[in-house]
Amino acid sequence: MNIESSSTALAPSTIAPQWKAMPPVKAKLSGAKPILVTGSHRSGSTWVGRMIAASPAVAYIHEPFHLNHNRGFCGASFDYWFAYICPDNEARYLPYFQKTTQFRYNWVWDWELLQNKERRDQILKDYQFFKKKRAANCRPLLKDPIALFSTEWLADRFDMDVVVMIRHPAAFALSLKKAGWFHNFSHFLDQPLLMRDYLYPFEAEMREFIQQPRDIVQHAALLWKLIHYMIAIYREHYPSWIFVRHEDLSRDPNAGFREIFARLQLEFSDRVQLKIEDYSSSKNQTDSPPPLHSIKRDSKANIATWKTALPPAEIDYIRQQVQNISGQFYTDAEW
Repeated sequence: MNIESSSTALAPSTIAPQWKAMPPVKAKLSGAKPILVTGSHRSGSTWVGRMIAASPAVAYIHEPFHLNHNRGFCGASFDYWFAYICPDNEARYLPYFQKTTQFRYNWVWDWELLQNKERRDQILKDYQFFKKKRAANCRPLLKDPIALFSTEWLADRFDMDVVVMIRHPAAFALSLKKAGWFHNFSHFLDQPLLMRDYLYPFEAEMREFIQQPRDIVQHAALLWKLIHYMIAIYREHYPSWIFVRHEDLSRDPNAGFREIFARLQLEFSDRVQLKIEDYSSSKNQTDSPPPLHSIKRDSKANIATWKTALPPAEIDYIRQQVQNISGQFYTDAEW
């Protein structure tokens, strides 16, 4: 399997973010080198994060950018899905991510905590988890597709190794359709720094979606385009990052993860290999679809379900809407 590390330039990606002209201010670093697994949501980022965390040298931290994330693992709070952090607004977030990447637990006390023993027990468990992983000098792995637009900042400030997941537009749309997940594009439009630096070419299109209701496949097509526009920019400017197509990894998980582990300088042990095989084996295939958040499935069988599950008219619509960007990642034959 050939995991991508470079690409043909996408025309809009020649735009350099304004904050690049600013002098870098590195965060105070201590402990092992962090890993970020991000990219498109519904692209296997949880699967990839959990398999990498099968290494005893790695500790998994789930989605610190989620609006309802574990505040003990990361004390930062966010106003928007896909929050954008850059030097212009980093003061609000930098101290919290310094603590997270050092496995320093963020204590949060309130009246509910005093009355809820189950919650107190969970907090103590989480604290012990951080304490144990810090003592073992583990590498923190932040798994978070919602962090995509802040990946540049995270990688720059904390010297992270970055894994970026990519998925076919139609497969992405089918996954969102099954989940019933629409996206409120005001969460992009209401972030002036993100619009200034990257997403301004899509402002009119996003405003149209807010003004006129659209179906879920139309939402998915536009969201895929915005996410992979950003990924194409990263792929051009950061060839040392690891870019992985969900389909390639699903087709040959053993070879794909072996390469990922090598590039992250992690041991690909027999224990790791057995776990990967367990979570991707054809033995996991059943007559009923797996639960939405399940990561244990027949990986090969999951690659092209969109071809029969989506009506041809929806596939044609998606292809037409994303073609200026999807060609960076998928050939005509892959449609």
